[in-house]
Amino acid sequence: MNKLAVRRAWFQVHKWIGLLLAVLIIPISLTGSALVWHDAVDRLANPARYAVSGDATLAPDAYAAAARTRLKPGERIASLTMLEEGGPVAIAAAGAPSKGVARPGPPQRTMIYLDPPTARVLEVASSSSGLTRTLHVLHGSLMVPGWGRTIVGWIGVAMMFSAFTGIWLWWPTVGRWMRGLRWKRHRNTDTNLHYLTGFWVAIPLFVLSLTGAWISFPAFFGALSGEGGGRGRGPDRAAMMRARPMEAPAHPIADVLAKAGPLGGGAAVRQVTWPTDRSPDWTVSFAGEGSRSVKVADDTGEATAAPERQRGGIARLMRRIHDGTGMGIVWQVLIFLGGIIPALLAVTGIIMWWRARGWKADLAARKRARATAAALPAE
Repeated sequence: MNKLAVRRAWFQVHKWIGLLLAVLIIPISLTGSALVWHDAVDRLANPARYAVSGDATLAPDAYAAAARTRLKPGERIASLTMLEEGGPVAIAAAGAPSKGVARPGPPQRTMIYLDPPTARVLEVASSSSGLTRTLHVLHGSLMVPGWGRTIVGWIGVAMMFSAFTGIWLWWPTVGRWMRGLRWKRHRNTDTNLHYLTGFWVAIPLFVLSLTGAWISFPAFFGALSGEGGGRGRGPDRAAMMRARPMEAPAHPIADVLAKAGPLGGGAAVRQVTWPTDRSPDWTVSFAGEGSRSVKVADDTGEATAAPERQRGGIARLMRRIHDGTGMGIVWQVLIFLGGIIPALLAVTGIIMWWRARGWKADLAARKRARATAAALPAE
């Protein structure tokens, strides 16, 4: 196969990946761009829950007492989180276990947002509703229960091929490679946009597609990296997430915090998780570097420092690269553009394909006309 034939083959791969997946690539890309600025989007979408009156805080048991006044029958407090940067106090409440087959995904919680200085209820909402939650579900699973995450993972694999073949097709066939950076490589604006934006976004898009596939297929990539893919941990983790919080723990939250405080290194409390029917321990997480956690047994009241989670793993790094957490503003801007530009490439690619169909139809019509004219007898 000569060089021209290889180029044509790569063109077909690139074209049909773009055409077949365009409808799916656009929502995944645009929601990924929005989620780079998750906190800002959440504040804009839910101004009521961020209408706090100050930064002063009360004792956590005051927040728990305020939240209980808004619980529905059968609901129990599962966790209390002190949000950062002038945000509210968030309390998650779990309802009674549903009968029948549990729906896939995280269990639904009732979220109660409180004003830190006064414990006044700012908003009550479902954890499965709201704009930011919808963006997460659309980006991670296309809102397809069960198979959605797998579908998104394979789209990431396809996008890696698309980025690679796009670089190949961008490379000028004549002259130096710098020629490919010129704007007017074609007479149509959409084609020039496709060439140039595709080149500049190719490497970030390849990285985002790889990390997205890694998140979707942790078992496969975990085995390759030697970290293990979490196989066997999934069902246990899902069961822990759906565990029922205790109705009446033996120790009040004030006593739990008093016992956990000395092991927290003097850091502020970040989150308190209630004991459940599967784990009869309180978990107190502290803010700051390292975000250490302390377990407090509800029966004996004994406090022990929880083992530190592994923080240097490749899987964690892949997730940070993908969503931009702690990666700096430059990479976050690149991720944002890495979501906007693929949507633009999908649109311009469809336009280019449609125009090419018109050219081919016109060419075929002219060939037929010439053939018809040649077949007519001479006068």
